[in-house]
Amino acid sequence: MYHEGSRRLQDQFDTRRLADRIDEKFLRDPVIGPDDREFIERMDMFFLATADAEGRPQCSYKGGEPGFVRVLDERTVAFPNYDGNGMYLSMGNLAVNPHVGMLFIDFVSKRPSRLRLNGVATIDEHDELVNAYPKAQFVVRVRTTEVFPNCPRYIHRMALVERSRFVPQRDREQPVPDWKRTDWACDVLPADDPARDP
Repeated sequence: MYHEGSRRLQDQFDTRRLADRIDEKFLRDPVIGPDDREFIERMDMFFLATADAEGRPQCSYKGGEPGFVRVLDERTVAFPNYDGNGMYLSMGNLAVNPHVGMLFIDFVSKRPSRLRLNGVATIDEHDELVNAYPKAQFVVRVRTTEVFPNCPRYIHRMALVERSRFVPQRDREQPVPDWKRTDWACDVLPADDPARDP
């Protein structure tokens, strides 16, 4: 789990024993336990960290309805990729470097908390789950290598005001985002993009 850079800082700040205890207690067996499952499946967003083949990072926000990240078994989660800005920075990274970090944060509970899940991702546009997600382009599955709680002490407590109206739903059409109708974007959209329909 720890490399030379981590160990140097642990020694500088006298946290090596604490780091080893966390490794021993939480990281030796990368299992998604029942509490982790409940936490993951009630979240409506997470942050996804990826890196390209040269190690250059990307961090992206992924949002959906609560439960859009599914725990398939004690070592696997899945989530959909929805239409975005067409750059595929994070998903493109997965094609050349499948290692990912997922950070789930509950900002709204009485006691905010967070969970990290690291693993190896695969992308499959023919995944059997693709039809379970309305308007999903493909499904990403992540096989866990580490699952562990993260210190919640600096999480700000927030309130959900409104979920995004752009999250795909089975019972309603998605609105077209305004940026897709701007002069700089409208003429270069994919041929099947609903924003091309006047």
